[in-house]
Amino acid sequence: MPSHFDLLKTDTATAARRGRLRTRHGVIETPIFMPVGTQGTVKSVTPAHLRDIGAQIILGNTYHLNLRPGSELVRDLGGLHRFMGWDGPILTDSGGFQVFSLAKLRDIRDDGVAFQSHLDGAKLFLGPKEVMGIQQNLGSDIAMVIDECPPWPCERDACAKAVARSHRWAGQCKQIATDSGFLAAGHHVFAIVQGSTFDDLRREAAEELAALDFPGYAVGGVSVGEPEPEMLKQVGATTPFLPADKPRYTMGLGTPPQLLKMVALGVDMFDCVLPTRVARNGLVFTPDGPMNLRNEQYRADARPIMEGLANYTANFSRAYLRHLTVAGEILSCTLLTIHNLHFYLDLMAQARAHLEAGDYGPWHLGWIARYEAGAAARRGP
Repeated sequence: MPSHFDLLKTDTATAARRGRLRTRHGVIETPIFMPVGTQGTVKSVTPAHLRDIGAQIILGNTYHLNLRPGSELVRDLGGLHRFMGWDGPILTDSGGFQVFSLAKLRDIRDDGVAFQSHLDGAKLFLGPKEVMGIQQNLGSDIAMVIDECPPWPCERDACAKAVARSHRWAGQCKQIATDSGFLAAGHHVFAIVQGSTFDDLRREAAEELAALDFPGYAVGGVSVGEPEPEMLKQVGATTPFLPADKPRYTMGLGTPPQLLKMVALGVDMFDCVLPTRVARNGLVFTPDGPMNLRNEQYRADARPIMEGLANYTANFSRAYLRHLTVAGEILSCTLLTIHNLHFYLDLMAQARAHLEAGDYGPWHLGWIARYEAGAAARRGP
């Protein structure tokens, strides 16, 4: 059987990689950013918008979609792709993080997590069987295993127990996906490496999960409150021990410079709610740092947000976009989200191009320096 992931090139100055991932609903060129569609929609934009700006794959959330509208309903209506009108690849996270961050009165057991819904308090349970069943109902191209995400900071003994439990659940998820025919049908299942800030636990988790031969691997438990240097250290402590011939995904982050730094550490895939969330508050990204369109200085500014990023939002001036934002018009959310997501997707396209050209190392350092200098100048003294 041919491999589903091709490692096309590795940077000579960094650990950055250029790859290609095949799924049931299309090919994904990596490194790639994945817009987040938690409830079966990327907030304020349509699938047509996403296609126009070059989105290759989007995310759905197992926890939320199973609570509302229910995975069986989605299955009966043709699966998540048909339900939301998106014909490209979809990755669904397992919902484990939401259980730990949102659910009330959770009880972590060896067989899964019992918890109360954050919507109505109903008693629910998620274990490997439930998580894989939900994602099969959704028709996910890439399904994530359920894991236990330790908080930050975390005691070593508690983290070691979470790592062991996550490893056991991962093996059960893969066995379920094998026995049910999910993997044989061309779906992928990614394992998640935990370990908090303990390098030896991360290495142990990565090596044990690598031995289970998953189609892909994620670095979990980062961007949960730790400082950026510690976050980067955790990623750097994990990726060297993951299989080189499988895609690597860092979950739930980050800023544009963080993405480039993590590409340099050997990460292939990213997701984050940041570009859509801040767009709804008037913040947009540029190569010279973020720009707050609510500021008075943009009230009569006839220029687009930035030059060289051709999308629908580029038809409008900063002054108009500021007016929509200040006035609370819904259109501002759509237009600014289009820009921010396109900025992230274009940044990954630039990264791929520079990987192919062989100069990713100096290029990404120069890009980050410009961005951070511009951000500092906008903040002022």
